[in-house]
Amino acid sequence: MATGVTMTLEEIDKKYVLGTYARDYTNFVKGVGATLYDEAGKDYIDFASGIAVNSVGHGNEKLANAICEQAKRIIHISNLQVIEPQAKLAKRMVELSGYDMGVFFANSGAEANEGAIKIARKYGETHFKKKRYKVITLEHSFHGRTITTVKATGQESFHTPHFSPYPDGFSYVPSISDVYDAIDDETVAVLLELVQGEGGVQPFEKDEVQKLAAFLKEKEVLLIVDEVQTGVYRTGEFLASNLYEIEPDIITLAKGLGGGVPIGAVMTSHKEVLKAGDHGSTFGGNYLSTTAGNTVLEILSEAYESGRLHETLLYFETKLKDIAAQHEDLFEKEVGLGLMRGLRAKSTEIQAAVIKQAMQERLVVLKAGRNTVRFLPSLTITKAEIDEGFKRFEKALISL
Repeated sequence: MATGVTMTLEEIDKKYVLGTYARDYTNFVKGVGATLYDEAGKDYIDFASGIAVNSVGHGNEKLANAICEQAKRIIHISNLQVIEPQAKLAKRMVELSGYDMGVFFANSGAEANEGAIKIARKYGETHFKKKRYKVITLEHSFHGRTITTVKATGQESFHTPHFSPYPDGFSYVPSISDVYDAIDDETVAVLLELVQGEGGVQPFEKDEVQKLAAFLKEKEVLLIVDEVQTGVYRTGEFLASNLYEIEPDIITLAKGLGGGVPIGAVMTSHKEVLKAGDHGSTFGGNYLSTTAGNTVLEILSEAYESGRLHETLLYFETKLKDIAAQHEDLFEKEVGLGLMRGLRAKSTEIQAAVIKQAMQERLVVLKAGRNTVRFLPSLTITKAEIDEGFKRFEKALISL
């Protein structure tokens, strides 16, 4: 029944949406490229891209047209029928990766990691005389919000008793050098991010990753690389695995693959492991999401081949390193790869103040672990937008 009382957007949100997020109540109503506009028409430079999701920016005309045209024809049918754009996206992803793999489509990074763990568990059941099921991950890792992927996440703060008991079979080690001694005769896989995103935008060294990959191959322990954030050209190559010159057994993707349309994917060279009925998804890989994925990869692969993407990465990196050098009182160092970057603040208080003040200057940046201010701009961001964003960031730092 109508009460005659008009509620604000903030009041509606707080009354009807579960409070699982510490919201900022800026109401964005439009986006163009790497620029957002609020309801008052004020512009904000977006160095977050929806946490690495809006890979081709806001309001990308080619992506919007493809989604609209597909929506007019078919949005969704079940996976019991063949889905043309799904098959074409799988082919495109495999060809871009350079690996001989098959693809399963889901709706998110957490779902992709669940699928990867299921593949590993079945491999461990069917490939060895004695069942293997244990998965080793690294401290500071992040792999999702489901019960299983929370347990796979190597951060004790996520393992609260509220959601226990958790699935067993997961353990964490401080560094890659500690993986070797942690493997036993029940270990089936090692799951890692090549650049830990939530864990502080922290890349691992290429040689130690390559050494681990070779060791695991020799021991028949699967290497699962979580590329939910690093994939789809975020680090400069289609996959960070390509950049590190390794061939994982299983790779997971999500975030930037759909340019904002929810999609996740598991790629694996062990194409024979899952049989019909072993795994599935109602929405995974439907017409809408895979049409978006195909279009995003068309846009980004062209940017990669033309060299524009590489130029953008270098330009952004140079700007960020200049900021770090000029503000050694606030930041310990600059970290990251490609357009997945961060500034390691000297304290949690500095990190929080920087993020808050940046928003005051109409610049969107993100928080990450290890006191890191995180930058994840769209891969199609222009030099003019980068310049304006860092101009605003500088103003934010000066006003602290």
